[in-house]
Amino acid sequence: MTHTFHRRRLVATALSLLLGTAAFSPLSTQAETREVVIGYQDMVVPWRYAQASGAVEKATGYKVTYRKLGSGADVIRALASGSIQLGEAGSSPIAAGLSQGVDLSLFWILDNINDAEALVSRNGSGVSKLADLKGKTLGVPYVSTSHFHALVALQQAGVDPSAVKIVNLRPPEVAAAWERGNIDATYIWDPVLARVKQNGKVLVTSGEVARQTGKATFDGFVASRKFAQDNAAFMAGLVKVLADTDAQYRDHKADWSAGSAQVKAVAAESGANAADVPASLALYAFPTAGEQASPTWLGGGQQSGAAKSLAATAQFLKQQGTIQNVLADYSAGVEPRYAQQAAK
Repeated sequence: MTHTFHRRRLVATALSLLLGTAAFSPLSTQAETREVVIGYQDMVVPWRYAQASGAVEKATGYKVTYRKLGSGADVIRALASGSIQLGEAGSSPIAAGLSQGVDLSLFWILDNINDAEALVSRNGSGVSKLADLKGKTLGVPYVSTSHFHALVALQQAGVDPSAVKIVNLRPPEVAAAWERGNIDATYIWDPVLARVKQNGKVLVTSGEVARQTGKATFDGFVASRKFAQDNAAFMAGLVKVLADTDAQYRDHKADWSAGSAQVKAVAAESGANAADVPASLALYAFPTAGEQASPTWLGGGQQSGAAKSLAATAQFLKQQGTIQNVLADYSAGVEPRYAQQAAK
């Protein structure tokens, strides 16, 4: 699976400048004409199949236009300007957008990044557990979801991150440094993750970090709060399609083979190689509607998994100097009711 560095950056450098002057355009016309524009990215997720098959149009009667955007930051900017009404973004751009006052609502978890990112130590490095990283060199792309989880994992293991030499490397640079033996460990995603696993040991995955700390990294579906309020029936229909498509994949994974219609559609929409799609899908977790409605993800207000994850991510972004302020509570940007309806 190919993750671009651009998509995995926590937030584009221009985000704060663009969001600072962004304003919502009136969205009442969408409600009257029953049209919607959805911004999407290149993530390899089951939902791409529904997107390709026109399932949302059939379920809601709305005219749906899909616009492919290059990053989560682009999606948040487009949402803020009113050029799209819904879109997909990583937990980091969502946290940045909420922190900067974008009136958005996170209503569905597209994927828990889970085991698609992992901390791997190189064979021969003398690192067999997290505590062994003291004094060692760890290569990560700075201000990324894996950088965030590397710091969380070290703190959880009682290792002061300042005791580890953490160097900023883009994925191709991680691969080169690994081959030369210049780094002892990395926290990275595919395709580099698959390469380093061949002569390394997985110390922890993002799924394990999330379960241990409650600080998950995820890709989410967000909506303009105004659009969601004015189009509640559409939102319910969309979430039902999302829940049903994820269930089709979870319950019938064997049917999602490289030659299947589902996988061909996912590959076509995401730009992936169909042969790589089944393995890519398997690294993620796709929570059920019931799990999404529960405090594990969207339910539970300030104590919801999503609100806590967004708060922790925002703290990280502020430490990195990417955003200026952190909200006291991120639950105002988390909406569980559509998942709750779908779970009934």
